Amino acid sequence: MAARRRARRKAIQALYQLQVNPTSVVELEAQFMQEPDILKADLEHFRKLLHGIVASRQELDALLAPLVSRPLEEVDPIEHAVLWVGAFELRDCLDMPYRVVMNEAIELGKMFGAEGSHGFVNGVLDRLVPSLRAAEFKQPD
Repeated sequence: MAARRRARRKAIQALYQLQVNPTSVVELEAQFMQEPDILKADLEHFRKLLHGIVASRQELDALLAPLVSRPLEEVDPIEHAVLWVGAFELRDCLDMPYRVVMNEAIELGKMFGAEGSHGFVNGVLDRLVPSLRAAEFKQPD
């Protein structure tokens, strides 16, 4: 598995944990840095995701809320974490093509979410792409 995908997986696990058992991002990062397989992940990307998302959760939720058919508080915490990672990468990781971000989020939704979770993630992020990646979205294939 690629190092960036591992970083996303670890970030989603950390963000899930943060939602169900709130703690400081510093403590959370320290805990995840103790895991034996963390060295296989892209640590720079893991830290960027974790710290960036924690710092901008309200902004990310403001982007996501109009695209979700229910209050974000009712979204499963793992789905919420996947949406945060996807929205953050679409907004802040412009070196990654939006299709890569979408595919990764869908795969992580399949991996961690309930049945059909990947479809929900795909639907929400697909509606977010035009506003965050307008120029890239409009380019012909």
